[in-house]
Amino acid sequence: MEVIYEDNHIIAVNKTCGEIVQGDKTGDTPLSEHLKAWLKEKYQKPGNVFIGVTHRLDRPVSGIVLFAKTTKALSRLNDMFRLGKVKKTYWAIVKNLPPADEGELIHWLSRNEQQNKSYAYDDERPHSKQAILHYKLIARSDHYHLLEIDLKTGRHHQIRSQLSKIGCPIKGDLKYGADRSNADGGINLHARKAELIHPVSKEAITIIAPVPHTSLWESFSISEPLS
Repeated sequence: MEVIYEDNHIIAVNKTCGEIVQGDKTGDTPLSEHLKAWLKEKYQKPGNVFIGVTHRLDRPVSGIVLFAKTTKALSRLNDMFRLGKVKKTYWAIVKNLPPADEGELIHWLSRNEQQNKSYAYDDERPHSKQAILHYKLIARSDHYHLLEIDLKTGRHHQIRSQLSKIGCPIKGDLKYGADRSNADGGINLHARKAELIHPVSKEAITIIAPVPHTSLWESFSISEPLS
């Protein structure tokens, strides 16, 4: 459990790939329950611990997950995420270079529930939703490239689907066209930074999640904070 921010109302955890944020059909213990147990032990709480889930990250993705510690914070954070008032920045490692070092991607995403997959199209399709992101090449290693992603919309598997559409599947992401899986079963997509106005104190806060401790991530040698 790597807690990277905590106050009386909110707490942020640096999720590892493979963890689930909230309970699902697998029956695996979710991060929310692990966090409740961690808080109960840390503060020696005799009763139940409240933790509210405000958003999710796909199981194979690492990085920032923000939870609410009070009902007041949960209600306000839910509204902020719904209205796009939480700015989220992601880092993605890809093998292929995008068509330009920086650009905006606009696609229409159609979700297939049975496959748990989204398909990106250049034009609008029935039941599709517009997806917009901005990407920037920020580092290179011997064989891979690091992209910084600024999400403008929040669609199902949006980054994974849109990068795949332009021929840049994320390393390890077999579902979206990578040539091989990662040993840990995750993909090299990391929720790197969250910027928001605190739901209670109204102060501007920035939360940064350190990258996973793997040789590939660390080969980019990116210093903190984000440039």
